[in-house]
Formats: sequence, C-alpha cells, structure tokens
Amino acid sequence: MSFNIALTGLAAAQKDLDVTANNIANVNTTGFKESRAEFADVYATSIFSNSKTKSGDGVQTTMVAQQFHQGSLQFTNNSLDLAITGEGYFATTADIGSQDFSYTRAGAFKLDKDNFVVDSKGNYLQSFPVDPDSGDTTSVSLSTSSALQIPDTSGSPRATSNVYTSFNVDSREDVKTVPFDATDNTTYNSSTSTTIYDSLGEPHILQYFFVKTNANEWQVHGTLDKTPFDNTGAAAATPTPLSTFGFDASGIPATTDGVANVGNTFNDVDLTGANLTGLLTNGAQFSDVKINWSDSAGTTNKTPTQYASIFEVKALEQDGATVGRLAGIEIGTDGKVVASYSNGDETFLGQVAMVRFANSQGLKQVGNTAWKESITSGEPIAGEPGSGTLGNINSSALEQSNTNLTSELVDLISAQRNYQANSRALEVNSTIQQSILQIR
Repeated sequence: MSFNIALTGLAAAQKDLDVTANNIANVNTTGFKESRAEFADVYATSIFSNSKTKSGDGVQTTMVAQQFHQGSLQFTNNSLDLAITGEGYFATTADIGSQDFSYTRAGAFKLDKDNFVVDSKGNYLQSFPVDPDSGDTTSVSLSTSSALQIPDTSGSPRATSNVYTSFNVDSREDVKTVPFDATDNTTYNSSTSTTIYDSLGEPHILQYFFVKTNANEWQVHGTLDKTPFDNTGAAAATPTPLSTFGFDASGIPATTDGVANVGNTFNDVDLTGANLTGLLTNGAQFSDVKINWSDSAGTTNKTPTQYASIFEVKALEQDGATVGRLAGIEIGTDGKVVASYSNGDETFLGQVAMVRFANSQGLKQVGNTAWKESITSGEPIAGEPGSGTLGNINSSALEQSNTNLTSELVDLISAQRNYQANSRALEVNSTIQQSILQIR
C-alpha cells in the first residue's frame, strides 16, 4: 500500500511541476492566464474497516484551475493592439460569417490581405453594428456581430449645402459711387473668400465683396471662380447683390434686403443649385446652397456688424468636403472604431464585441490563448465595452501574462522538494521490503 501512496505523491508532484513549468514558459505570452494545480487526499474505507486507524491512500489532482486575474498592460504604438481592463473577452471566429466563437484576452490584432482585423492565427475579430454617422450601437447580440473590416477606399465627397459667414465692416470707409466690378478693386471696400465643393468634390472659390453704398448701408456681392452671380446663383454681367444690410446707429444690422431683422435671424440667401450648376464646366452639379449670415452655432456675438474698426471676418465655414483618403483608425475605450479621412470626415465602422461568463474557470482551453464555452462556464453574455463588469478597451496596449515569475520559481523549488520526498518514501519502502525478503 505504501508503494501506491508514494506513487500518487510522485504523480501529484509531477503534475505540480508540469503546471509550474507551463506558467514559466508562458511568462511573455500576451493574454495568458496562469494555472494552479489543486490536489485532494484519497481516502477509501468500508463498513468492515476501522476508520480510526486508516492512514489514507495518497493524493490525486482534482483540477488544474486557471487564474483569471488582471495582467499588467504593455503600451505600444499600434492602434490595433487592444487590451481589456475588466472581466471581458474578445470574440473571434475562424471564418467570416461563422457562429463558432472563440474567446481571447490576447489583443495583438493586425490586418490581413483583405483588410479584416485578425489575430496571429487569422481568426476574425467580431464587432457589433453601429450607425456610421452617430456611432450608436444597433445591436449587442453575438448573432448579429460580424468580422471587423477597415476600408481601403476613399471617403466620398460631399457637396456644400450651407455656407456660414459673419463679418464686421468698417464704418469709416468711404461710400462707393461707381457700379460694382469684381475685377476693379476701387469699386468695393473689402473682400474675403472661402472654398466650397461640388458633387464630385472639386473645390471652387466663393468670393464675397463688400460695398458701402450709404452711411449705414452695405451691399454684399459674390463670384464663383471669378464669375459674378446674383442672389439666385445665376451668372450675370451686372449682378444684383446677394444681400443689402442696413445698420442702425449702434452698428447692429436692422434690416437685410429691407426686411427687419429679429434677433439673430437674418434674411439669408438661397442659391438655386441649378443656377450654380450652370457656372460649372466639369460635369458636376450643386444642390441648393444657403448662405447664412452667422456662424453655424448662431452665436450672438458673431453676427454682422458695422463698427469703427477694420474689416474683420468673424466666421467663414461651410459643410462640404472633397474626396478623402483614409488617414487613421482610432478605437475608444467604448470599443467604437472610427475611421478618419484627410477631408475631415469621420465614419464609425463598428464596436468591438465583448463577452463575459458566469464562471470563467469553466472555460475550455483550445490553444492560441483562446477558450470556448462549456457547460460549467455558462453561455457568453455579450455587451458593450464599459458596461457592467466587461471592462474598458485600451487601444495601443497589450495585456501581459499574469504569471508572477518570482512566485513560480518558488513553487518550482517546492514541487521539486515534494518530488524528492516522495521518491525517498518510495526508496525507503523498497529498502524495507528488501530487508524482509533477506530474513532467513
């Protein structure tokens, strides 16, 4: 019997050595979770034996339990390196469209030849669908998740539909008594310009000319690529002004085109897209363009004024954009993946899918620092990063192995001593039996 007890001790010590060696071997494995060998004594008796004198039958391995505590973060320069601070897992699949999910904490992701985000084994990182403009998540179910793909196409152009302009004209300027001529700078007092975009994303120069026609009256004329147009957007050799401002004695615009202004509301200019399109020669077109005599937020102190101060542009912006090239990818702590383009546009591509389990220690290891669900782990509970206990996502970071090398080396020595002690017990038993066999 003592031989068998010593053998179980050797087997347990060997298992402890194996687990410790595996932890040490993976001390630099991203997302690795250390394991701990757990043992229990073996005790067997019957109704015909005396349990008071029973010594026990050795030891057995009850479980190699993984320890899922947080590993430290290592920061990198790759925005596709992701680390989780919390209890969540990334979801991956071996094939596009597959519902056979694996779960991992190793976030060393990269792009494959088709611009899908994959791990080192080519498994596809899953993401929840989002609204491309607002980034609002439309579903957090794993069944609706899909492989995350980074676009390699150009950002679409966007034709200008609103131009926002505000200014201060100098009340000390002289009144112009000659007809306005965009090519003669003596016929206007000041000018400024901005760039607007047609449906193909081609830029065009919209220029404003400010002409003082009376003590408190100013006209604003416009040209597109040096072609004068009137307040409908149509080309004209002697165009009517876009707007005529009448200022009061305080320098505040009292009227616009003879209509009384109310608060920050002015008689804005609606340029007909068909008329503006007639100014183009590149086959593109304009939608209706509205010139707003304020900034986009309607700020009170950014309305047109006439003060005894030099000409000043208070606001000059528009909402069009040219063709954009992919400039970068950002992943927030909420897992939202945003593509930034050179034209200033941003598009939400998806939200990194995360799951958690009721019992992480019940997960089944499948290699490549990945797990699959099992009966004891429970089903995966999907959710948005940052919600509940899922944790946040850290971009440009990797979670290191949670193995404590110092502790493992101490455990290694302990397991070695245990093995030696059980070997000694086996040797003593062998010596005793040899002595008995030699009795004559």
